[in-house]
Amino acid sequence: MEFIGEKLLQVVIALAIFAAVIGLIMLLVDRAPKSVKDKVTVAGFLAPAAILMVVGLVYPAIRTSMLAFTDAGGNANGFDNFVWMFTQPEALTTLRNTVIWTVLVPLLSTSFGLAYAVFIDKARGEKVLKSLVFMPMAISFVGAGIIWKLVYDYRGPNIEQTGVINFFRDALGMDPKQFLLDAPENTIFLIIVMVWIQTGFAMVILSAAIKGVPVELIEAARLDGANAWQQFRNVTVPGIRGALVVVLTTITIATLKVFDIVRTMTAGNYDTSVVANEMYTQAFRAGEPGRGAALALILFLMVLPIVVYNARVLRKQREIH
Repeated sequence: MEFIGEKLLQVVIALAIFAAVIGLIMLLVDRAPKSVKDKVTVAGFLAPAAILMVVGLVYPAIRTSMLAFTDAGGNANGFDNFVWMFTQPEALTTLRNTVIWTVLVPLLSTSFGLAYAVFIDKARGEKVLKSLVFMPMAISFVGAGIIWKLVYDYRGPNIEQTGVINFFRDALGMDPKQFLLDAPENTIFLIIVMVWIQTGFAMVILSAAIKGVPVELIEAARLDGANAWQQFRNVTVPGIRGALVVVLTTITIATLKVFDIVRTMTAGNYDTSVVANEMYTQAFRAGEPGRGAALALILFLMVLPIVVYNARVLRKQREIH
């Protein structure tokens, strides 16, 4: 109790000092000339964010970049970590899997989300159907990994199957399958989990974009004799191009950073590792922080062009509007 009382006293004193400093700053700002006051006000608002950005983003980025050129003992080793990354079979498998994830997840999630947005739009029970599709977004990646691990569960031949898919396979007289052990298709089964989560996000954004397409354009296309597919391809898709870019780039960035699903379901074993998971494995499991930092640097370089492209598209849209 005495220890807790001391801690509470320290917290109260710290808060009091913080309040006094803020009060003093506000007093000085209030008494300062208008031009100086404006500058101080702006600096006061920007300073906390700038400090947090330097401490939480800039410094770690510089530190990680330096660490990428060191060995397990912290000694400089040049480009050895990057040579390992592009020459060793396990590292190449990791890069290959990351590319497969980055290609399939955004395309499938956006395609399914667009299909749902088009076919469920204005349908009976639209709100309920969209809620069901969006519901996986409310589940954490770890929770989704656990759920789907139970779906893929394998218990061996002549043993009662508890996994959903293998239960039905067994009921139909088919042999149970080791979905998460057999490479390379096990990567596809992990990708399904990510698609299941991201489809709801794509559907919500694209559904809102579709509702924003002017009805007059669709009616004009219909009067010109365009069928439903032609209306969708020539009117709806161009009208939601900006939303499609945002959805694709957002899901791509999330996919490049995927860690939780792989770590929860396979821990990166059986040739399923991706860059984010291998970064963790090398840095904290294998005792190779330099390799982990090199993987983090590569991951950053992979994400950066997508972020820059997305920013340019958004800027052009602002200029148009």
